[in-house]
This record gives sequence, C-alpha cells and structure tokens, in this order.
Amino acid sequence: MPFIDNNLPVLLVIVPLLGGLLSVVLGTIFGSKRDLAWGWALLVSWATFALVIETLLDVVASPHGSVVYNLGSWPGPWGIEYVVDYLNAFVLLVVAGIGAATTLYARHSIPSEIPGDRLHVFYAVWLLAIAGLLGITVTGDTFNVYVLLEISSLTSYALIAMGKHRDRRALLAALRYLIIGSIGASFILLGIGYLLMLTGTLNMADMHAGLVALDNYKENRTVLVAFAFLLTGLSMKMALFPLHMWLPGAYTHAPSAVTAFLASTATKVGVYMAFRFMFTIFGHEYSFDVLPGQKVLLICAASAVIIPNMTAIRQTDVKRLLAFSSLGQIGYMVMGFALANEAGMTGAIVHLFNHAAMKGGMFMAVGAVIYRIGRAHTADFTGLGKRMPWTMAAFSVGGFGLVGFPLTAGFISKWYLLQGCVQAGYWPLVIVVLMGSLLAVMYFWKLFEQIWFTDAPEGAPEVSEAPPTMLIATWSLILTSIYFGVHASFTVGMAGKAASFLLEAGQ
Repeated sequence: MPFIDNNLPVLLVIVPLLGGLLSVVLGTIFGSKRDLAWGWALLVSWATFALVIETLLDVVASPHGSVVYNLGSWPGPWGIEYVVDYLNAFVLLVVAGIGAATTLYARHSIPSEIPGDRLHVFYAVWLLAIAGLLGITVTGDTFNVYVLLEISSLTSYALIAMGKHRDRRALLAALRYLIIGSIGASFILLGIGYLLMLTGTLNMADMHAGLVALDNYKENRTVLVAFAFLLTGLSMKMALFPLHMWLPGAYTHAPSAVTAFLASTATKVGVYMAFRFMFTIFGHEYSFDVLPGQKVLLICAASAVIIPNMTAIRQTDVKRLLAFSSLGQIGYMVMGFALANEAGMTGAIVHLFNHAAMKGGMFMAVGAVIYRIGRAHTADFTGLGKRMPWTMAAFSVGGFGLVGFPLTAGFISKWYLLQGCVQAGYWPLVIVVLMGSLLAVMYFWKLFEQIWFTDAPEGAPEVSEAPPTMLIATWSLILTSIYFGVHASFTVGMAGKAASFLLEAGQ
C-alpha cells in the first residue's frame, strides 16, 4: 500500500503508540478480559514487527543505505527527521522482534503475576514501552530522543512495579530505577541543551556540522561538558559498570515477561544511543582521540565483563544470576564499540542481536519455571530436566551461547570481538574476553549439572511442562540464536555495514 510504504518510519512509532492508547479504551468498553487485552497487544506487536521488516528491506534496497522521513514534510534541520540506516535498522529488528515474541509469551505468564482487572492497563503500558524504544532508535533529532527516552523509561518503571503482586520488592526496584534513571535523563537533557546552545540545532547531522564549524571546537570547554554529561547519563541508561545499580533488582523482581523484554531491548537501545551520539555528533576522533573516552569506556567494559560475572557465580536466584550475567554482556558490547575498528564494532553490533535472542530465551525459560513452581531458586532447578525437558533444553542451549560455544550465536560475537582487540593491539582485553567466557562456564555449568545430572529431591512437587505459547516464544528466540550461529552471513553482513557507516559518520 502506497500510504504504508511512504510512511514506514513514523508508523513504527505511531502503531504501538496508538495501540497502547486503544488498549485502555478496549478495556474500558469490554472490561478486563484476558484474551482480549492480550490478543490486541499481540496483533499490534506483530504488525509493528512486520513494518520493521519492510523498513529493513527498504534500507537494504536504498542506494544510499538509509531511509529519511520528514515529519509534517518539514525538511531537516528545521523539522523532526527520522533516519533509518543499517545500524538502527538492526536495532529496530531486535526491539520489534523481541516485543512480538514476548507478547506471545505473556499470554499465560502475565495473568499469573498480575491481577486480571489490570491486564488492559499492563498491555497499554507494554505497547507504549515498545513505541518509546522504537522511537529512540529511529529519530534523528536529539530532543526527540529525550522525549521518547522518557516515554520508554516511565513505562519501564511502571512495568517493573507491576511485579509487586508476586514480590513486593518490585516496588523498591522500580523506585531505584526511577531515581537513577531520572538522574541519567537529567544529564542527557543538560548535554543536549549545551549542544543546542553551541550549534542552534537539534538535528544530529546538523549538530555535528555546527560543532565542526566552531573555532577550535576540540578545545571548547562547553563541548567537553556536554560530552561528559551525555556519556554519564547514557551509561546510567545502559547500566554500564559501575553505574549499573538499578539493573539487578529490576530484572529480578519484574514480571517474567517484562524481564525478558527489558533485558533484550532496553539496555541495547541505551548502548545504541551512546555510540550514536559519540560517533555521529561528536565524531569518533574527538570522542576517542582528543578525549580519553576510549580508555574510560574500555576500563568500564573490562570491569563489567569480570566483576558482575564473578558476582553471578554466588547468586541463588536464577533471575538475579542472569541479571548479573547481562551486565557482563553489556561490557562486551561497549568494548566492541570503544575499540573503534570495524571488527570490534561488528562484534558489538552482532552481539546486540545475539544476546537479545539468547538471554531473552533464557529469561523466558526461567519465567516458565516460575509459572509452574512459583519461584526460581537454583535449588528448584535440581532434576528439572526430566520434569520440564523442553523448557530446560531451551535454557541450556541459551547458556551454551552465553559461554560462546561454537555453532552458537555467542561464538560469532566473541570471535569478532577478539579480532577487534587483536587489531587494536589491546592484548589484555583478549584475556578479559576469555576470562568472561570462563566465568560464564562456572555459573552456567553449576546449573547445567543440577538440571540434567542430579535427581530431584524426595518430595519434590510434580511439575508439568510450560504451556505451548510460552514454549513457542522461548524456542523461537533460542532457535534464532542457533540459526544465526551457524548461518551468520545476514547478521555479520548487516553489522559490518553498520560498523563501516558509523566509522564514516562524523568525519
């Protein structure tokens, strides 16, 4: 349809945004019927995913490798400009794909954790969160980034807090996230304000041109302050160590579907935002050569790979274990981008996709255990391979991917990261990546033995397999990670083009 084809970038945001608002209307008219609220959210999320795929095809077919959309026909930099290139098309695919899969998963999971009369509200907030994350990714306007960041953040706080019906600690986790997230957002807004003051524009490409046109902009203190504010605020949003304090509690106590969604998307969009600003607006020469941004980021990334993974070994709650594991995976992504070479950045961008599939599937498997048992302590996984074989098989395959086992998507990511470290001459980082994999083996193998090689204790409750929709959603992500571990040409090809595009931007 011409209307859809001509307005794809903005429809990516409008469809889930209107879908969320209409969810409340449907709940008001028809009451809180579980399958009605879920069915509407499923329709909207999959329609959004289809629009993202169509947008991705347009980017691939474009001779310039990008699609530009001007809101209200006002061209940039005067109007708000939506720009989709190889990099954010890849991130859009992650957000919309995970959103569609977790919405399917939520049919049984969410009603077991949230009262039935609140389901239409939950799905309204859920769709608004998807709209916010997609909007952050697609926009080429810095203030629009901030507005959509607030939409995604406020809805994330609400989604986490809705876990209070299963665990009251969800309220504290949401409050901690709100406080840290608000501080981070304030830093981001201040950074954008300083750049606006210097350049007189909010358009990303025009902002870079304005900075370059300044006399001695590389020595300009206002530019330095803006860079520091933005890097600090975005590090909070992506939970980069040591600014990660909100993440473990949020992932542990949120409803299972919310955990799977946020763990696979929210921090990935944070990583995307940080490096979009650093490469597109400031330019990687300023970010990494003029300023010590590269050294700071590499130290934080290396610490994230080691320290949270060591902490994960000591956890007795499997959701909390995976939360600390996610902090280590964020370290890999930041490390790859901070290397500022094509191999390292390709590894980081591929890992955005691969980790979303692997960790999303693992959190879904843990959610299935919570659905059947009511908790997810490590002791509860003893002998569970014989009682929930399909669920535990998905969990185990995802775990092998986190370790970086060959023929899994995790192996592809780490292979390119290692190449990037070698090309940059950072041999200590090679050791860090290998140490991270070794630590992942330690916390994963302990669970793997309990699941498959230990008998269930006497008196253990009878447990049946997870419902079909939960299994289908879980295995859709796990099989995706396996497929792109064996056939990585699409993900590596897209990531390579995105890395080249990002390195050329801001020159």
